[in-house]
Amino acid sequence: MILSPIEQSIKRKIEAAGVPLKDWDISINYGIKTGYNDAFIISGAKRAEILAGCKTEEERKRTDELIRPVLRGRDIRRYGYEFADLYLIATFPSRHYNIEEYPAVKKHLLSFGIERLEQSGKEYIVNGEKIKARKKTNNKWFETQDSISYWDDFFKPKIFYADITQKLNFCYCEEVMFCNNTTYFMTSNSTDILPKIQHYLNSKLIDWYYRTLSVQLGEKAVRLFSIYVLKIPLPKSLDNDIYKAFNLTEKEIEFIENYFISL
Repeated sequence: MILSPIEQSIKRKIEAAGVPLKDWDISINYGIKTGYNDAFIISGAKRAEILAGCKTEEERKRTDELIRPVLRGRDIRRYGYEFADLYLIATFPSRHYNIEEYPAVKKHLLSFGIERLEQSGKEYIVNGEKIKARKKTNNKWFETQDSISYWDDFFKPKIFYADITQKLNFCYCEEVMFCNNTTYFMTSNSTDILPKIQHYLNSKLIDWYYRTLSVQLGEKAVRLFSIYVLKIPLPKSLDNDIYKAFNLTEKEIEFIENYFISL
């Protein structure tokens, strides 16, 4: 990306006054890859149907704890999200679930055919139709494709953001919420900084700066690869006005504000 003199000045100031996100107390993980979303991501109505199919209260409680609310990239908004009443059957391999303890879930998954769910990479002919199994892993047929060793981070305060977006949208979330593989999420041991980080990452200035780092898709969309997100500089004090924090002049502020009028 070729920058004009004023853009070069703004970029220099951001990098001089900021600390790259990789040097903050944060970690970034990607959302869950199921390998077959049709089976593992279900509607609220299907969730209710599965729970209604449980034979005992103990089974119903176990099953309810296994099925978790989930966000997709398209659900993320700036400072919030629109929950689409979708849920994830969170059978992560790292949790070593016994599917026999979840017969209602087992029945639902098997309705798609075990050949489609097994993680072998094989192809089958079932009732005259070619069926391709999920990619080869060591995981069991009822488990998600990824092990997700960081599963407990979904229970912590976090910042969600989509992997592809027209404008940067970061969403701070304190609720127990999971996300699929069109979404990333950020956690920190210092949870009090997350709302402040969200505020800066949602700013026009950081949105503009990020476009100087990453590969754009077409004229507007960007991919939020972690390698680039971690390069975003944030001011050492997150309590300051963002333009003041980076010492921008009135002319430079006007440039950033005008940049997004046509975007």
